[in-house]
Amino acid sequence: MRPNSPRVFEIEVTPECAGERLDKWLSTLEFIPSRSRAAELIERGLVTLKNKPLKASYKVQAENSIKIELPSSEPTTLQPLNAPLAILFEDEDLVVVNKPAGLVVHPAAGHAQDTLVNILLHHVRQLSMGFAENRPGIVHRLDRDTSGILVIAKNDAAHHALARQFRDKTAHRIYWALVGRKPKTASGPIRSLLARHPSDRERFASHPKAGKMAVTHFKILQSLPSGMTWLQCKLETGRTHQIRVHLAEQGHPILGDPLYGGKTRDRQTPARLALHACELGFEHPKTHQTMFFRLEWPEDLVDFVRAMGFTGV
Repeated sequence: MRPNSPRVFEIEVTPECAGERLDKWLSTLEFIPSRSRAAELIERGLVTLKNKPLKASYKVQAENSIKIELPSSEPTTLQPLNAPLAILFEDEDLVVVNKPAGLVVHPAAGHAQDTLVNILLHHVRQLSMGFAENRPGIVHRLDRDTSGILVIAKNDAAHHALARQFRDKTAHRIYWALVGRKPKTASGPIRSLLARHPSDRERFASHPKAGKMAVTHFKILQSLPSGMTWLQCKLETGRTHQIRVHLAEQGHPILGDPLYGGKTRDRQTPARLALHACELGFEHPKTHQTMFFRLEWPEDLVDFVRAMGFTGV
């Protein structure tokens, strides 16, 4: 992945977009896949009007000619890691993988060279760089202790198209979770604003006024006499720890979750977080074909699921 030259765009604001926040407006452009990417460009002074850097809160006006510079990608310092990788699908634009529990998706504090990204660099010859040099190819994420399906972009065009589907909520994402108590209703939505926990920086929590909107739709798939329940969770949004926080705050923490209280008697505790991304669907960025992937419970959870008495596993 070699560095490339900066790209400069000058976009005129259309009348129907007048009054929108700059960061929101930027995220609607084809070459900026998310609001967080837009915020990064703004923070780096790369979004200007008449050569003056703009703030994220600036309200764009009709016929504003906004200049946007996409920085060149720098040579990556990431090292390939020779480790197994379960590839479900691969072509010239993307690769779909089965991430095991315990693997961090991209480099972060304490995980510089032992992540999924490092393994991808060993197996895949090209990944999209964009302008997030430590996250090549990463369109969406799973928590370290969550297993399941991820799609990775090999080029910027694929990255932008896929990220837009996640942002526009057209990507299909289903998770399975095991909880210790049966919810009061068979299904329903959980909505809240999620932000960092006020006293524990490792956790997230719902807040009445601050945070990002998070929506999880749950449905009971099977419940045992003990109360242990197999839930299907469909994501409308994809916030950090979203399912874990929502279920815990409803009084149903996921089994094996040390951070949000998923504890039961020893014989009823799985070896790790009982959360699995079992379905992923999206439109292929080039062919526009509908892509759909499904994974059953992984080996490190399936024995526990069977031992508890769940059927159809």
